[in-house]
Amino acid sequence: MKSEKNKLPSLNTCLSPSLLHLYDVNRSIVVIIDVLRATSTIATALYNGAKSIIPVDSVAECIKLGKQMDVITAGERDGKIADGLKYGNTPLHYTREFIKGKTLVLTTTNGTRLLHMALAEGALGVITGSFCNLSAVCHYLETQNKNVILACAAWKDRVNIEDTLFAGAVISKIKKSFQQNCDASQIAETLYLEAKNDLFGFMKNKKASHYMRLMGYGLEADIRYCLTADNANALVVYESGRLFLH
Repeated sequence: MKSEKNKLPSLNTCLSPSLLHLYDVNRSIVVIIDVLRATSTIATALYNGAKSIIPVDSVAECIKLGKQMDVITAGERDGKIADGLKYGNTPLHYTREFIKGKTLVLTTTNGTRLLHMALAEGALGVITGSFCNLSAVCHYLETQNKNVILACAAWKDRVNIEDTLFAGAVISKIKKSFQQNCDASQIAETLYLEAKNDLFGFMKNKKASHYMRLMGYGLEADIRYCLTADNANALVVYESGRLFLH
């Protein structure tokens, strides 16, 4: 039996923001997961040279900062570019030519909201995770030796498939470094192991709600990009009000 000193840190999965209060957030690194599309966009923009990203939880705050600072303001509500903003939450728009050296202020329906919830709960640390930076996230979590909460942004507090799949992907790669007593993690890993050979096909066959929503907006390329591992493989860390490359 391991001594208390050598005890492995815990790994838990929170499938919805409405459940976050049930976890020991202030003793854990929280991974914000919003695969379609906030955390995929965040990883992509920073990977392509953005100076930093300021995540805000309201469109009004986004617009306000845009008037006060030399920044790009972007965001979505219900999958579409938010009223009053010029740019949306499509990772494919944030090319190196467009974003390099610039600061992005971003607000989204689910992901940025959850990030601010984790901060309010006193998270030990906050990073963002997506398939785009899967390996970087896993490597970081394995090296920190701290408790981890994989926090799914879901869709307006309703559990969704894609964020659960990402949590499962992380669990399948790092579980040997952690102790687990979490049914949500078991569910996430089971789902991922079923889907891993064709994530897009799995989402399509299950008629995943966010898949259907974005397909209805003609955003198949976004979905495929967001389900591709390590195409923007950089670690994203929240520090002092901003998201940076670590």
